Parts: sequence; C-alpha cells; structure tokens
Amino acid sequence: MIPSLDFSIVIPTYNRADFIGKTLLSLLGQDFIGFEIIVVDDGSTDETEKVVLSFADQRVRYVKKVNGERGAARNYGTIRSSGAYINFFDSDDLAYTQHLSMASKAIKRLNYPEVFHLGYDVKDLNGKLEVRRHHLEATINDALIDGNHLSCNSVFVRRDVALANPFCEDRVLSGSEDYELWLRLASRYKFHSDPAVTTALVNHEERSVLKINEEMLVGRIDALVSHLTMDEPFVRVFMNRIRLFRAYLNIYIGLHLALAHQPVKRSMVYLVRAVKESPRILFTRRFMAALKNTFL
Repeated sequence: MIPSLDFSIVIPTYNRADFIGKTLLSLLGQDFIGFEIIVVDDGSTDETEKVVLSFADQRVRYVKKVNGERGAARNYGTIRSSGAYINFFDSDDLAYTQHLSMASKAIKRLNYPEVFHLGYDVKDLNGKLEVRRHHLEATINDALIDGNHLSCNSVFVRRDVALANPFCEDRVLSGSEDYELWLRLASRYKFHSDPAVTTALVNHEERSVLKINEEMLVGRIDALVSHLTMDEPFVRVFMNRIRLFRAYLNIYIGLHLALAHQPVKRSMVYLVRAVKESPRILFTRRFMAALKNTFL
C-alpha cells in the first residue's frame, strides 16, 4: 500500500511517447515516499499509453480522456488526486532526486502555505544548462505582473486551493493557462518562493519559438487579458498596474515575433503598443532586449 500521500503530481500529456518515459523515471527516482503520479492522457494517438503502462509501479496512475488541452487535463487530474499538495508537471520535464523532499521541507518551513514555487533549470536535449532560475523574491506576487517567471513543474498548490481555483479551460488560452492561474492565485494568496533548484524544463524543437503563429499568439494573449480583467480579485489587487501588465504582454509578443524572424514591422507594432500602454517601459531591460532582437 502507498503511505499517506503528501503529493499528487499531475502530468497532462498529448503525443509525448518520446519524452514521458524520462519524465516518469525522474519522478520515480525521488528520495521521498508518499506521492502519486497521475498521468492524464489528453487524447494521444501515439504510443503514450503503452509507454506509461510499461511502468509497473503502483505510484503511477494512467487515465485517458477526450482532448481538451492542458488546462482541462490538469483539472481532470486534480479532481482525481489524493495528495495534500498538487504539483503540475509537463510530460517533457525532469525532476531531480530531491524535488519532493525539498518541497516537503519548504512546506514545513512556510507553515503549510497555499502555494509556493521552487527554483528550476532550463536545459537543452543534451542536458546542457541554459538558464538557472532561482533568484526570485521570497514572495513573488508583484513580480508576476511583468511576466511568467515560473515553471509549472516547480509550483505546488495545496489541494483545497487547487480545487477551488482550477485552470481555465479555454482552448484559445492554451500555452498561457498556467500564467493565468498564477496571477489569479497571486491576487488571493501569498505566493512563496524557495531558491532550491529541483527540476529542469527541457527545451526541444516542439517548444521552439520559430514555430510561433502570430494570430494564435495574439489570440492567446488577448484571452489571457480578457479572463483576468473579468476576475474581481485580480482587478482589485493589480488595478494600478494593469496598463503596465498590458505593456509587458505587448513586449512579449514583439519579442517572440522577432525571435521567430517575422518582419520587423510586425514586432514594432507591439513594441509601439507597449510604449503607448506605459511610456516608462522604454527604460526597462526587457524592452531594450526586444528592440535589439527586432533589428538583429
């Protein structure tokens, strides 16, 4: 029998047969007991099911549903979870051995918080470190308004909070559904941060910014703004920074279009919009980086 569960790790997956095996191996290698892994197959048509079921381990649960995108899949897994805290992994992320033991220590140190985040690495397919992100403020509520600094695999949400605050299931929002939830949570709870680096986000071709579609990207960002500005706690807490929020989102679009080698004028449209939303954005490093990449 599995002992009392401290953690439920929910992994939505769609046609990730080539990646999910490594993700599961990294999670099953934890130096911690008392967790379950819920793999939510979001309508895969490849051999994802075969790969997951090859793990004859009672800690791994496999469920399959009709495709509904990541937000719906994560909610589906959360409802079926048993752990005191929910941890949301993607099916191409990796956990270091101490991931859950460090999370357990953070929970006790922070007196059982509603939500917290650990540090994480960004690596390439060969395991080479690209970025290490762990120098966030002890509470990161305010920092979230200028961008999604978090990685799903390092966010832990207390189960009662996760059930009361599900992911938005709007398909158009897919790719930013995590950011939308973090901002909603940040408008309701203190969002703690611990610098321990316990996971890795793996960059690969399917994550490439070169595949950016402007219409879909803009639609996703518009949906993000629309959902959040209809949320009363978000508006109340971040009321004085909504124009700055919109400015940063326009920089995000402009930068990604530039990185995808779209025409300069397309990127500039969004950078100009950013300045109109908040003129002080001109003096930020992020704006300068986007401008530089636009003219490379």
